[in-house]
Amino acid sequence: MFQIRKTVPVFILLVFFISSVEACSTEPKAFEEEVIIYNTYGYLDDEEWVIPMRMYVVEDRDFLEGLVTNLLERSINLNSREADIFRSRISDFIKDSESREEVIFVFDNDPDNEEFRVEDPDGNYPRSTLNGIIEGHIRLSKERADELLDAQNSESGWLDIRVVSDEHLGSGRIRLIGPEGISVISDIDDTIKITGMPMELSFILQKTFFEEYVAAPGMTDLYNKWSGAPFHYVSGTPWQFYRPLTGFLFHEDTGFPPGSFHMRFTPKNFGSIITWRTLSQLITDEQLTYHQKLGQIVSILENFPDREFILIGDSGEHDPEIYREVAERYPGQVQNIYIRDVVNDRNLRPERLEGMTIIPAPTFHRGDG
Repeated sequence: MFQIRKTVPVFILLVFFISSVEACSTEPKAFEEEVIIYNTYGYLDDEEWVIPMRMYVVEDRDFLEGLVTNLLERSINLNSREADIFRSRISDFIKDSESREEVIFVFDNDPDNEEFRVEDPDGNYPRSTLNGIIEGHIRLSKERADELLDAQNSESGWLDIRVVSDEHLGSGRIRLIGPEGISVISDIDDTIKITGMPMELSFILQKTFFEEYVAAPGMTDLYNKWSGAPFHYVSGTPWQFYRPLTGFLFHEDTGFPPGSFHMRFTPKNFGSIITWRTLSQLITDEQLTYHQKLGQIVSILENFPDREFILIGDSGEHDPEIYREVAERYPGQVQNIYIRDVVNDRNLRPERLEGMTIIPAPTFHRGDG
């Protein structure tokens, strides 16, 4: 196992920049574009299910993936397994974002074969942005949802969908969640997957791009005690890591319960003003992840005002502060807060974790690596 060199962070930034030049790919166009549909959920609004949706329309750039991987492999002497991991982790950063695409999908086994498109708040059907993103919602009547659940023999509220628009491929999952019960909101890095966020950048990059993911000890067993509950995974990790993460977390050998995902938007098309605005925030707003995660968690709680929530995170970054603020805003909804303590705050700063259930963990020393 190599030790990551100081030049690698610069190389990763170069990968990000190369991948942003969407129009410069000389590869022949693939016939079909891929639509990544992120796991989501539905909530009841009177007699209708409202389903927030997010899609990413992309096209492969295998040549560029291979070129970048080969360059790094030669420059820091990666072995074949490390090169394979790196290529899989950068894949959705390298892909070419497709704009102005209309995506149509259906529910599996739908007897009516009804076609759906995402709606925006004004009732329009948006096409993909310059960054390849389509966001909005769809609505289903309770009767229609029950019909689809029966057609798919779903016992847990999960529904499968697939893309049917011309020259598109893709599928996704939606969980319809009732208005009452217990739900779990979970962080990912250093909560259920070892990342070492308090460590120095080279350590984090090595764990993120070159090593097999490792589950936090004991967390799978804890989560499966609530396996019947809906799960929402809220993370400051960019959306481009969605597929490597879900492939790991929900693999039968790892066994975390499936759930909806809520991650950080990291655009890469420099022809879009949204990209420049977001990059500016990344540089200037030290609380960006705090605000992102807080906003996403608040949205979930407000969509389920009669549900109770268990919040699970770690002490390496802002989870205790975010969760405390959520509990103060919604005291009747937060049943418990669990914090996996990776910086020994249980001894060094116990007031930070006051009133929370502490999960002891080996200590990461800030800035080491």
